[in-house]
Amino acid sequence: MTITNLELKGKPNNMTKQAFHLLIPAAGNASRMGQDTPKQYLKINGKPVLRHTLEKLININGLQSIVIAINGDHKELYQEAVQGLENVSFVFGSSSRKQSVYNGLKEFSNNNKSDIILIHDAARPLVQEKDVTALLKAMENAEAATLACPISDTLYRAEKSKDEILSRDNLWAIQTPQAFKLDTLMEAHEKYKDDDSFTDDAGLIRAMGYEVQIVPASRMNIKITTPEDFEMVQTMLNTAKQTRSASGYDVHAFEATPSERKLMLGGIAIDHPVALKGHSDADVVLHAITDAILGIINEGDIGTHFPPSDPQWKDADSAIFLKEAAKLLATKGGDLSFIDVTI
Repeated sequence: MTITNLELKGKPNNMTKQAFHLLIPAAGNASRMGQDTPKQYLKINGKPVLRHTLEKLININGLQSIVIAINGDHKELYQEAVQGLENVSFVFGSSSRKQSVYNGLKEFSNNNKSDIILIHDAARPLVQEKDVTALLKAMENAEAATLACPISDTLYRAEKSKDEILSRDNLWAIQTPQAFKLDTLMEAHEKYKDDDSFTDDAGLIRAMGYEVQIVPASRMNIKITTPEDFEMVQTMLNTAKQTRSASGYDVHAFEATPSERKLMLGGIAIDHPVALKGHSDADVVLHAITDAILGIINEGDIGTHFPPSDPQWKDADSAIFLKEAAKLLATKGGDLSFIDVTI
Protein backbone atom coordinates (compact mmCIF):
# COMPACT_ATOMS: atom_id res chain seq x y z
CA MET A 1 0.00 0.00 0.00
CA THR A 2 1.06 3.59 -0.56
CA ILE A 3 0.41 6.11 2.20
CA THR A 4 -0.69 9.52 0.98
CA ASN A 5 -0.54 12.40 3.44
CA LEU A 6 -1.89 15.58 1.86
CA GLU A 7 -1.65 18.89 3.69
CA LEU A 8 -4.82 20.85 3.05
CA LYS A 9 -4.68 24.63 2.99
CA GLY A 10 -7.43 27.14 2.29
CA LYS A 11 -10.94 26.02 1.46
CA PRO A 12 -11.32 22.22 1.15
CA ASN A 13 -13.97 22.61 -1.55
CA ASN A 14 -11.45 24.31 -3.83
CA MET A 15 -8.73 21.70 -3.51
CA THR A 16 -10.04 19.45 -6.26
CA LYS A 17 -12.57 19.57 -9.04
CA GLN A 18 -12.58 15.77 -9.26
CA ALA A 19 -16.08 14.59 -10.27
CA PHE A 20 -17.36 11.58 -8.37
CA HIS A 21 -20.45 9.56 -7.50
CA LEU A 22 -21.42 8.27 -4.05
CA LEU A 23 -22.75 4.80 -3.26
CA ILE A 24 -23.98 4.02 0.26
CA PRO A 25 -24.91 0.45 1.24
CA ALA A 26 -27.68 0.88 3.82
CA ALA A 27 -29.68 -2.35 3.66
CA GLY A 28 -28.55 -3.89 6.95
CA ASN A 29 -30.72 -4.52 9.99
CA ALA A 30 -27.94 -3.70 12.48
CA SER A 31 -28.74 -6.63 14.77
CA ARG A 32 -25.79 -5.85 17.08
CA MET A 33 -27.47 -2.59 18.10
CA GLY A 34 -30.35 -4.43 19.77
CA GLN A 35 -32.86 -1.91 18.39
CA ASP A 36 -36.06 -2.36 16.39
CA THR A 37 -35.00 0.54 14.15
CA PRO A 38 -31.86 -0.08 12.04
CA LYS A 39 -28.91 2.04 13.18
CA GLN A 40 -28.81 4.07 9.95
CA TYR A 41 -32.29 5.38 10.75
CA LEU A 42 -31.89 6.00 14.50
CA LYS A 43 -32.26 9.71 15.19
CA ILE A 44 -29.75 12.13 16.65
CA ASN A 45 -30.91 15.73 17.14
CA GLY A 46 -34.12 14.83 15.31
CA LYS A 47 -32.36 13.52 12.18
CA PRO A 48 -31.68 9.92 11.11
CA VAL A 49 -28.02 8.87 11.17
CA LEU A 50 -28.19 8.42 7.39
CA ARG A 51 -29.29 12.05 7.01
CA HIS A 52 -26.36 13.25 9.11
CA THR A 53 -24.04 11.20 6.91
CA LEU A 54 -25.51 12.60 3.69
CA GLU A 55 -25.32 16.19 4.94
CA LYS A 56 -21.59 15.75 5.54
CA LEU A 57 -21.08 14.71 1.92
CA ILE A 58 -23.78 16.16 -0.30
CA ASN A 59 -22.24 19.61 -0.80
CA ILE A 60 -18.67 18.46 -1.48
CA ASN A 61 -17.40 19.92 -4.73
CA GLY A 62 -17.62 17.44 -7.62
CA LEU A 63 -20.42 15.19 -6.33
CA GLN A 64 -22.61 14.18 -9.29
CA SER A 65 -25.10 11.69 -7.84
CA ILE A 66 -25.88 9.49 -4.85
CA VAL A 67 -27.21 5.93 -4.92
CA ILE A 68 -28.30 4.28 -1.67
CA ALA A 69 -28.85 0.53 -1.45
CA ILE A 70 -31.74 -0.01 0.97
CA ASN A 71 -33.73 -2.82 2.48
CA GLY A 72 -37.17 -3.05 0.88
CA ASP A 73 -38.74 -3.08 4.34
CA HIS A 74 -37.11 0.28 5.14
CA LYS A 75 -38.47 2.32 2.24
CA GLU A 76 -40.50 4.71 4.41
CA LEU A 77 -37.54 5.23 6.75
CA TYR A 78 -35.33 5.93 3.74
CA GLN A 79 -37.78 8.44 2.26
CA GLU A 80 -37.91 10.34 5.55
CA ALA A 81 -34.10 10.42 5.74
CA VAL A 82 -33.59 11.85 2.23
CA GLN A 83 -36.60 14.18 2.10
CA GLY A 84 -35.74 17.39 0.26
CA LEU A 85 -32.34 16.21 -1.02
CA GLU A 86 -31.54 16.33 -4.73
CA ASN A 87 -29.70 13.82 -6.95
CA VAL A 88 -30.38 10.95 -4.53
CA SER A 89 -31.82 7.64 -5.73
CA PHE A 90 -32.11 4.15 -4.29
CA VAL A 91 -31.84 0.50 -5.26
CA PHE A 92 -32.83 -2.51 -3.24
CA GLY A 93 -29.85 -4.06 -1.54
CA SER A 94 -29.24 -7.41 0.08
CA SER A 95 -28.47 -8.93 3.45
CA SER A 96 -24.89 -9.05 2.19
CA ARG A 97 -23.02 -5.71 2.09
CA LYS A 98 -21.00 -6.94 -0.88
CA GLN A 99 -24.17 -7.76 -2.85
CA SER A 100 -25.72 -4.41 -1.88
CA VAL A 101 -22.70 -2.58 -3.29
CA TYR A 102 -22.90 -4.65 -6.48
CA ASN A 103 -26.60 -3.84 -6.88
CA GLY A 104 -25.75 -0.16 -6.50
CA LEU A 105 -22.88 -0.32 -8.98
CA LYS A 106 -25.23 -1.58 -11.68
CA GLU A 107 -27.03 1.78 -11.45
CA PHE A 108 -23.89 3.32 -12.94
CA SER A 109 -23.76 0.96 -15.92
CA ASN A 110 -24.21 3.83 -18.39
CA ASN A 111 -21.50 5.96 -16.80
CA ASN A 112 -18.00 6.50 -18.10
CA LYS A 113 -15.87 3.52 -17.05
CA SER A 114 -13.26 5.80 -15.53
CA ASP A 115 -15.77 7.60 -13.26
CA ILE A 116 -14.84 7.67 -9.59
CA ILE A 117 -17.17 5.89 -7.18
CA LEU A 118 -16.98 6.51 -3.44
CA ILE A 119 -18.34 3.73 -1.22
CA HIS A 120 -19.28 4.99 2.24
CA ASP A 121 -20.90 3.39 5.28
CA ALA A 122 -24.34 4.78 6.10
CA ALA A 123 -23.46 4.77 9.80
CA ARG A 124 -20.34 6.97 9.62
CA PRO A 125 -21.92 10.41 10.15
CA LEU A 126 -18.74 12.08 11.44
CA VAL A 127 -16.74 11.84 8.21
CA GLN A 128 -14.72 15.02 7.62
CA GLU A 129 -14.96 16.98 4.37
CA LYS A 130 -11.20 17.63 4.34
CA ASP A 131 -10.54 13.88 4.47
CA VAL A 132 -12.90 13.18 1.56
CA THR A 133 -11.21 15.96 -0.40
CA ALA A 134 -7.82 14.38 0.31
CA LEU A 135 -9.19 11.01 -0.84
CA LEU A 136 -10.37 12.53 -4.12
CA LYS A 137 -7.01 14.24 -4.56
CA ALA A 138 -5.27 10.88 -4.16
CA MET A 139 -7.47 9.42 -6.91
CA GLU A 140 -5.92 11.76 -9.46
CA ASN A 141 -3.03 9.27 -9.62
CA ALA A 142 -4.51 6.06 -8.24
CA GLU A 143 -6.81 3.21 -9.21
CA ALA A 144 -8.18 2.93 -5.67
CA ALA A 145 -7.77 4.66 -2.31
CA THR A 146 -9.21 4.42 1.19
CA LEU A 147 -9.37 6.55 4.29
CA ALA A 148 -7.64 4.96 7.27
CA CYS A 149 -6.42 5.81 10.73
CA PRO A 150 -3.11 4.58 12.23
CA ILE A 151 -3.46 2.20 15.17
CA SER A 152 -2.34 3.84 18.42
CA ASP A 153 -3.52 1.33 21.03
CA THR A 154 -1.31 -1.51 22.19
CA LEU A 155 -2.42 -4.70 20.46
CA TYR A 156 -2.38 -7.93 22.44
CA ARG A 157 -3.21 -11.37 21.06
CA ALA A 158 -4.42 -13.75 23.76
CA GLU A 159 -4.49 -17.42 22.79
CA LYS A 160 -4.39 -20.62 24.80
CA SER A 161 -1.04 -21.65 23.38
CA LYS A 162 0.68 -18.26 23.31
CA ASP A 163 0.08 -14.64 24.29
CA GLU A 164 1.90 -11.87 22.44
CA ILE A 165 2.00 -8.11 21.96
CA LEU A 166 1.76 -7.15 18.31
CA SER A 167 3.76 -4.38 16.71
CA ARG A 168 1.68 -1.35 15.72
CA ASP A 169 4.07 -0.42 12.93
CA ASN A 170 2.24 -0.04 9.61
CA LEU A 171 -1.08 -1.06 11.14
CA TRP A 172 -4.13 0.94 10.02
CA ALA A 173 -7.83 0.89 10.89
CA ILE A 174 -9.56 1.05 7.52
CA GLN A 175 -12.44 3.51 7.19
CA THR A 176 -14.78 4.71 4.48
CA PRO A 177 -15.24 6.37 2.06
CA GLN A 178 -13.19 4.17 -0.21
CA ALA A 179 -12.66 5.43 -3.76
CA PHE A 180 -12.44 3.40 -6.97
CA LYS A 181 -12.50 3.67 -10.73
CA LEU A 182 -15.92 2.33 -11.75
CA ASP A 183 -14.72 -0.28 -14.25
CA THR A 184 -12.09 -1.68 -11.87
CA LEU A 185 -14.53 -2.06 -9.00
CA MET A 186 -17.22 -3.61 -11.20
CA GLU A 187 -14.69 -6.09 -12.61
CA ALA A 188 -13.63 -7.07 -9.09
CA HIS A 189 -17.21 -7.61 -7.93
CA GLU A 190 -18.01 -9.75 -10.93
CA LYS A 191 -14.85 -11.85 -10.57
CA TYR A 192 -15.43 -12.52 -6.86
CA LYS A 193 -19.23 -12.55 -6.85
CA ASP A 194 -19.33 -15.97 -5.14
CA ASP A 195 -16.62 -15.21 -2.58
CA ASP A 196 -18.00 -13.83 0.70
CA SER A 197 -14.68 -13.66 2.53
CA PHE A 198 -14.06 -9.99 1.70
CA THR A 199 -14.91 -7.44 4.41
CA ASP A 200 -14.63 -4.34 2.22
CA ASP A 201 -14.27 -3.27 -1.39
CA ALA A 202 -10.60 -2.37 -1.01
CA GLY A 203 -9.95 -6.05 -0.31
CA LEU A 204 -11.53 -6.96 -3.64
CA ILE A 205 -9.28 -4.52 -5.45
CA ARG A 206 -6.14 -5.83 -3.76
CA ALA A 207 -7.15 -9.37 -4.73
CA MET A 208 -7.23 -8.15 -8.33
CA GLY A 209 -3.58 -7.12 -7.99
CA TYR A 210 -4.13 -3.37 -7.78
CA GLU A 211 -2.57 -1.08 -5.21
CA VAL A 212 -4.88 0.71 -2.77
CA GLN A 213 -3.54 4.03 -1.52
CA ILE A 214 -4.05 4.79 2.17
CA VAL A 215 -5.10 8.35 2.95
CA PRO A 216 -4.72 9.21 6.67
CA ALA A 217 -8.00 10.40 8.14
CA SER A 218 -9.56 11.70 11.34
CA ARG A 219 -10.17 9.40 14.29
CA MET A 220 -13.60 11.02 14.56
CA ASN A 221 -14.77 9.00 11.54
CA ILE A 222 -16.38 6.36 13.77
CA LYS A 223 -18.64 3.65 12.42
CA ILE A 224 -21.72 3.02 14.56
CA THR A 225 -21.82 -0.70 15.29
CA THR A 226 -22.72 -1.03 18.98
CA PRO A 227 -24.90 1.00 21.39
CA GLU A 228 -21.68 2.44 22.86
CA ASP A 229 -20.67 3.69 19.39
CA PHE A 230 -24.07 5.33 19.00
CA GLU A 231 -23.76 7.11 22.35
CA MET A 232 -20.27 8.33 21.44
CA VAL A 233 -21.38 9.68 18.05
CA GLN A 234 -24.45 11.27 19.63
CA THR A 235 -22.24 13.05 22.17
CA MET A 236 -19.82 14.24 19.49
CA LEU A 237 -22.59 15.57 17.25
CA ASN A 238 -24.16 17.38 20.21
CA THR A 239 -20.81 18.79 21.33
CA ALA A 240 -19.99 19.95 17.84
CA LYS A 241 -23.02 22.23 17.76
CA GLN A 242 -22.42 25.85 18.69
CA THR A 243 -24.98 28.63 18.84
CA ARG A 244 -23.87 31.56 16.71
CA SER A 245 -25.59 34.72 15.58
CA ALA A 246 -24.72 37.48 13.14
CA SER A 247 -26.25 40.64 11.75
CA GLY A 248 -26.65 41.66 8.14
CA TYR A 249 -27.30 45.21 6.99
CA ASP A 250 -28.01 46.53 3.51
CA VAL A 251 -29.15 49.80 1.91
CA HIS A 252 -30.27 50.49 -1.68
CA ALA A 253 -31.58 53.78 -3.01
CA PHE A 254 -34.72 53.98 -5.10
CA GLU A 255 -34.27 54.47 -8.83
CA ALA A 256 -34.91 58.01 -10.01
CA THR A 257 -37.50 57.04 -12.63
CA PRO A 258 -39.87 54.12 -13.25
CA SER A 259 -38.54 51.15 -15.25
CA GLU A 260 -39.47 47.56 -16.09
CA ARG A 261 -37.63 46.34 -12.99
CA LYS A 262 -39.72 45.28 -10.00
CA LEU A 263 -39.33 46.47 -6.43
CA MET A 264 -38.21 43.27 -4.63
CA LEU A 265 -38.34 42.81 -0.86
CA GLY A 266 -37.78 39.39 0.69
CA GLY A 267 -38.30 37.71 -2.67
CA ILE A 268 -41.70 39.36 -3.10
CA ALA A 269 -42.50 41.74 -5.95
CA ILE A 270 -44.03 44.89 -4.41
CA ASP A 271 -46.50 47.05 -6.32
CA HIS A 272 -44.58 50.33 -6.41
CA PRO A 273 -43.79 52.96 -9.08
CA VAL A 274 -40.01 52.54 -8.84
CA ALA A 275 -37.60 49.71 -8.02
CA LEU A 276 -34.48 49.72 -5.88
CA LYS A 277 -31.21 50.62 -7.58
CA GLY A 278 -28.57 47.88 -7.74
CA HIS A 279 -26.58 45.48 -9.90
CA SER A 280 -28.78 42.49 -9.04
CA ASP A 281 -32.49 42.83 -8.27
CA ALA A 282 -31.38 44.92 -5.23
CA ASP A 283 -33.47 42.93 -2.73
CA VAL A 284 -32.20 44.51 0.50
CA VAL A 285 -33.97 41.94 2.68
CA LEU A 286 -32.39 38.89 1.02
CA HIS A 287 -29.03 40.65 0.83
CA ALA A 288 -29.07 41.36 4.57
CA ILE A 289 -30.04 37.78 5.41
CA THR A 290 -27.36 36.42 3.06
CA ASP A 291 -24.71 38.61 4.71
CA ALA A 292 -25.81 37.44 8.17
CA ILE A 293 -25.48 33.75 7.21
CA LEU A 294 -22.08 34.31 5.62
CA GLY A 295 -21.01 36.14 8.77
CA ILE A 296 -22.01 33.21 10.98
CA ILE A 297 -19.62 30.89 9.11
CA ASN A 298 -16.86 33.45 8.55
CA GLU A 299 -17.24 33.39 4.76
CA GLY A 300 -16.92 37.07 3.93
CA ASP A 301 -19.95 38.92 2.59
CA ILE A 302 -22.25 38.96 -0.41
CA GLY A 303 -19.82 41.12 -2.40
CA THR A 304 -17.10 38.50 -1.95
CA HIS A 305 -19.17 35.73 -3.50
CA PHE A 306 -21.29 37.75 -5.95
CA PRO A 307 -19.32 40.90 -6.85
CA PRO A 308 -21.27 43.65 -8.67
CA SER A 309 -18.37 43.86 -11.12
CA ASP A 310 -19.35 40.42 -12.45
CA PRO A 311 -21.87 40.77 -15.33
CA GLN A 312 -23.43 37.34 -14.64
CA TRP A 313 -25.16 38.83 -11.58
CA LYS A 314 -26.76 41.70 -13.53
CA ASP A 315 -30.46 41.80 -12.50
CA ALA A 316 -30.00 38.39 -10.81
CA ASP A 317 -32.63 37.02 -8.45
CA SER A 318 -31.19 37.53 -4.95
CA ALA A 319 -32.68 34.19 -3.90
CA ILE A 320 -29.68 32.67 -5.73
CA PHE A 321 -27.36 34.39 -3.26
CA LEU A 322 -29.39 33.23 -0.27
CA LYS A 323 -29.49 29.61 -1.49
CA GLU A 324 -25.72 29.58 -1.94
CA ALA A 325 -25.19 30.96 1.56
CA ALA A 326 -27.53 28.28 2.94
CA LYS A 327 -25.53 25.58 1.11
CA LEU A 328 -22.29 26.86 2.63
CA LEU A 329 -23.91 26.81 6.06
CA ALA A 330 -25.06 23.20 5.55
CA THR A 331 -21.58 22.19 4.33
CA LYS A 332 -20.17 23.34 7.65
CA GLY A 333 -22.83 21.36 9.53
CA GLY A 334 -24.96 24.35 10.50
CA ASP A 335 -28.71 24.58 10.97
CA LEU A 336 -30.57 27.90 10.72
CA SER A 337 -32.82 28.36 13.76
CA PHE A 338 -34.51 31.69 13.06
CA ILE A 339 -34.22 34.97 11.13
CA ASP A 340 -35.34 38.35 12.41
CA VAL A 341 -35.74 41.11 9.80
CA THR A 342 -36.42 44.81 10.24
CA ILE A 343 -37.18 46.91 7.15
